[in-house]
Parts: sequence; C-alpha cells; structure tokens
Amino acid sequence: MHNGLSSRYNSLRSGDPGKLGVLMATAFIDMVGALIIIPLLPFYAERFGANDFLVMVLVSSFSAMQLLSAPLWGRVSDRYGRKPALLIGLGGSMIAYVVFAFADSYGLLLLSRIVQGAGGGTTGVIQAYVADSVEPRNRAKGLGWLSAATNAGVVLGPLLGSATTSFGAHTPGLLAATLCFLNIIFAWRFLGESHHVSAAARAKKARRPIQAVAQVARHPSEAPSRIIWMYSVGIGAFYGVNALLILFMARHFGVTAEKIGPFYAYMGGLSIFFRLVVLGKAVDRLGEAKTTRIGAGFLALGLALVPLMRPFPDPSLVYLPLAVVLAMIPLGTALLFPCVTALLSRVVSEQERGMYLGVQQTYGGLARVSYPLVAGLLSDQFGEGAPFWLSAVMVASTIWMGMGLGEYSRSSGEEEVKVVKETVKTQETAVVE
Repeated sequence: MHNGLSSRYNSLRSGDPGKLGVLMATAFIDMVGALIIIPLLPFYAERFGANDFLVMVLVSSFSAMQLLSAPLWGRVSDRYGRKPALLIGLGGSMIAYVVFAFADSYGLLLLSRIVQGAGGGTTGVIQAYVADSVEPRNRAKGLGWLSAATNAGVVLGPLLGSATTSFGAHTPGLLAATLCFLNIIFAWRFLGESHHVSAAARAKKARRPIQAVAQVARHPSEAPSRIIWMYSVGIGAFYGVNALLILFMARHFGVTAEKIGPFYAYMGGLSIFFRLVVLGKAVDRLGEAKTTRIGAGFLALGLALVPLMRPFPDPSLVYLPLAVVLAMIPLGTALLFPCVTALLSRVVSEQERGMYLGVQQTYGGLARVSYPLVAGLLSDQFGEGAPFWLSAVMVASTIWMGMGLGEYSRSSGEEEVKVVKETVKTQETAVVE
C-alpha cells in the first residue's frame, strides 16, 4: 500500500520534484498551530462572558481580515513570488498566537483573530503554489493531497491544544507560536519558488485585484465567476457554523475544552482518508464538476442532520449517531472544495492564477464574515438548529451553480484548448469594459 501511495504522489508532481512535498509539510505544520487554538476559542470566549453572537464575531473578524488581504497577497505572489508572500503571512500568524497566549479579555482574543486573519489571506497563495507545481489534469488531486496534509494537522492540533490546557491558559498559544516560528525557518530553508519569472513579468500588466473582484460581481454567469461563487457560498456555510458545532456538542454531549480534541481528530482523520483515497478515484471517474455536486450533497445532508442528534441511550454508544452524521461533513468538504479550486485554476491564465485564487478567498472571506454573524443571531433568537439548516440550504444551492461546468473538468487536449479559449474570451471582455 505504501508503494501504491508513493507512486500516486509521484504522478502528481511536475517541475521541481520535491516542491509539493515540502509545501505539504509546511501546510501541515501551519495547520497544527492553527488547530491548537481554534477549538479552544469558544470555551475561552465564554469564559470572558461572550454569548453565541460574540463567539461568532471572533470567527468573522478572522475572515474579515482575510477578505481585505487575500487579493493583495495573491497579487504580491504573482509579482514577487509565492515564497515571500507565504513567509510574511506565517510571521503574522506567529504574532497572533502570542497575543492569544496572553489574552486576559475578550478584546485581546478579538485582536489575535484580526492579526491572524491578515496573515491568513495567503491561503490563495498556497493554492497557487500547488497549481504552479502540478499538471492541470492532476490539480484536484494535488489540492487533495495538500488538504490531506492540512487535515493531518487537524488531527494533531486539537489533541495538543486540549492536552496543553492542563499546563495553563498560556501554554496552547505559546506552543502554536513556537511551531509557527519553526515553520518559517523550515519554509525559508526548503521551500523553493514556483512562480516563473516570465509569468511574474506578465503579471505586472495584468488586471489589478479590484478589477478581478468587480468582474466576478458584474458577470456572475462567466465560468470563473460561477466557480468563485460556488466556493464562497459553500465555504461560508461550512465555516459559519463550526464554532456553533462545538457549543452544540458541549451542551448536549458534555464536551469540554479538555475533550474537544478527539472530536476534531476524528473529523480530521476522516478528511485525510477521503482526500487520499476517495477524492482521486471520484475525479478520475466523474471529473471535478460532478464530484463537486456529490460533495455538496453530502455536506448539506450532514449539516442538516447535526441539530437532530442526541446522545444514544446505550452508554457504550453515546456518540454513535453524532459520529455518523459528522462523517458526512469531511466527506462533503473533501469532494467539494479541492475540485472547485482546481476548476478555477483551469479557467484563468497562469499570470493571473494567484490573483484569481486570492479573489476566490476574498469572496469566501466575505461569506465567512457575514454568515457567522447571521448564524450567531439565528442561534440566539430562533434556536441552535436554525443556522445549521440555513447552511444546508446554502450548500445545496451550489449544486445548481455547478451545472454546465463539466467541460472544464476534462483533461484531453481538446478540452484544454476550450479552457484556453474561455480564458482569452474572459480577458478580452474585461479589456473592452
């Protein structure tokens, strides 16, 4: 089995053979640090007297800064390289973890999320790194491998966060900051640049980020715009209820800050399995477009069923119904989001790839800013089930958005030509306007 996985991994790589592996390691370490902190945030916020809405403000503040910074990071990476942009973003995260470590009020918790969100706008840069390093027909798989690496961090990070709370409230944040510092050194030493000099030169003449943002809003029916809307609606609905899911488990299943780690590890472990084993086979057989629709279906169903879960009467099977429903969520995200990003990387040109992936993060950030606030208000005013059911409807709507995108998920030479023609057409439209 090990040799089989190795051969699959090697088949994804192009250019510098070690680039994708080093990037996966960088993403893994980064996610470990982030997930040490994220599951603890709702418990820390409640300790400072926050209600559901104020908990969701912490979620929105991070996304608000991503919203502002993502196109800038994408543009910087297109012009000056992926590596400098990524290193600066990691530095911002390290500062945020230190602030979190010494936070003694809700205001400092909020500040830590704002600082980290500014650095978190480099998500599009990481995706562009993968798109640079992997052949077009294998980008969904490459992004799946990257997601698997980050989800390995989702497994380890919460376990470390829960375990280190026993050493004091400062310890999780300081541990995350230390890991981030080591990650900066590792990335600086081993991560090579993926962006070609010629593409960087062309990027100087490409559209500004604000023009691309406006293009998506003015022409929602164009392929790049539709893909970005699919991602934004889906990611906003998913992340918008994450913190509420923690509070739901705390209220109905007795989950505490010390116990939340295994639940995140369970979902992270499933995410790794689905991305390494299921995603590649689904894309090979169905293509990215159909796979996104299947993923959206599973994700919507899982979100809709969460509020209905209660402890099983048998003491030995207390968490069984919840475990089954929670499994649908990582399955849905594994099939949905990597394929959507791969589709976007196909329909835009190389010199604008980093910018458009940054624009995708901008629109996703807008959804992550607005929907958590709506979700918090819905939970406080109409009950804890309301935000989950609205999320399910939002995710289901992406199935309709994805209709007709099948031509971009095929890898034959003929279809690659179609992708290029569509990209040129989109750019010519923008120039005319």
